[in-house]
Amino acid sequence: MQSGTMWKLVSCSVLVVLFSRLGSCWTWSGADEPRDQVQIEVLFRPEECGRKAQRGDLINAHYDGFLAKDGSQFYCSRSDKQGHPQWFVLGVGQIIKGLDIGIMEMCAGEKRKLTVPSALAFGETGKGPVPPNATVVFEVEVLSVSRGPRTMEAFGQMDLDKDRSLNKAEVKEYLKLEYEKGGKPRDEPFYEKILADIFRKSDHDQDGLISAKEYNIYERDEL
Repeated sequence: MQSGTMWKLVSCSVLVVLFSRLGSCWTWSGADEPRDQVQIEVLFRPEECGRKAQRGDLINAHYDGFLAKDGSQFYCSRSDKQGHPQWFVLGVGQIIKGLDIGIMEMCAGEKRKLTVPSALAFGETGKGPVPPNATVVFEVEVLSVSRGPRTMEAFGQMDLDKDRSLNKAEVKEYLKLEYEKGGKPRDEPFYEKILADIFRKSDHDQDGLISAKEYNIYERDEL
């Protein structure tokens, strides 16, 4: 989401519908910045709300970004990057901190409106069409939540040859099993896109492998 292409002005109709019977609103503070809060409004939650997003989960979502002061739109995932939903690992800094906070506990099919203060968004400098010190509003729709390839248990399951590194075949096999287990098998292009994203963000030395050190984004002793 923080790529340069995101910050161009785009037009996109707002597709999030307010279901008043399910609407609720609360605030959630950033752990390191207790004075800064994300205001969370639930627009829709499915009756069957299965797995709820946790830190390290792999999320697929659409989101639209607006400036709080005038409602002007600065981002729409439905028109950026050919309209594909965005893939990211939650809670590890792949998206702005306010989104990491606001998407926590969402389930597939849920929609939220998140009002994010500048300290948890783009700060004192701003970015692209977002001015300095701007409060922003995101309308988020989560399409899928799956256990991300970031837990110690998952690393052990993926590392089939026990060489303490992961190649694309190992990660792909793990993802396939996870989606099939959830009753939602996908086609090859779907997995290839996730793999490309995972390795682009995690294979820091670009050797085609994710080492135990590269994988261990939580810096836990288990690895």
